[in-house]
Amino acid sequence: MTSKAWQTVAVLACAAALASGCSSRKKATGPQLPGQAMVALLPDPDTNVTGKAYVQNTNGRVDLLAPRDVTTITARTAPQTVTTLTPNQVRDLFGDALSALPPAQKHYTLFFRFDSEELTDDSRALAPEIVKSVRERPVPDVLIVGHTDTTGSRTSNFALGLRRANTVRNLLRQDGLPVASIDVVSHGETEPLVATPDGVFEARNRRVEITVR
Repeated sequence: MTSKAWQTVAVLACAAALASGCSSRKKATGPQLPGQAMVALLPDPDTNVTGKAYVQNTNGRVDLLAPRDVTTITARTAPQTVTTLTPNQVRDLFGDALSALPPAQKHYTLFFRFDSEELTDDSRALAPEIVKSVRERPVPDVLIVGHTDTTGSRTSNFALGLRRANTVRNLLRQDGLPVASIDVVSHGETEPLVATPDGVFEARNRRVEITVR
């Protein structure tokens, strides 16, 4: 099970009691007993992929294997038989909690010309889309990581990766993004997109990876 899936399960388990007690909708109900928790398995909001989970205490265990599988449990009773929520029930029970989750991260990869901080034309054309994505966030947080291929020394490639990351930061700053929301780092040649021996020219490794959070 992925860490994101675990996070989704944990959020829903904690939110169930609030959702059932505070929601004005009556189509679905949450835990009915004191100390009872509901655990539901939902698809990852970033990828729409559903992992797996299990709910266990000293009295028993059940497995959640499919989208919207749900069980309830208390400290003194075994987990109840797994059932499946409808999409409407998920909305009624967990809509408030799900809407409070931060938006999914977005990832972009920009490529550079050989031994240069100059972006390729196609990569430079992505700048407006990246700026738009950042401005849609209430509190933007941007990480820019510079990379190189394996030509040159590790030291020079680290410096080149950092210059590439700063090139992108400056490009975004020119479009009005605050520098305080942008972090830059360099991984040099240590994390190639395409694994190559040392000293190999590889255009796909000459890149900057941008994460908008």
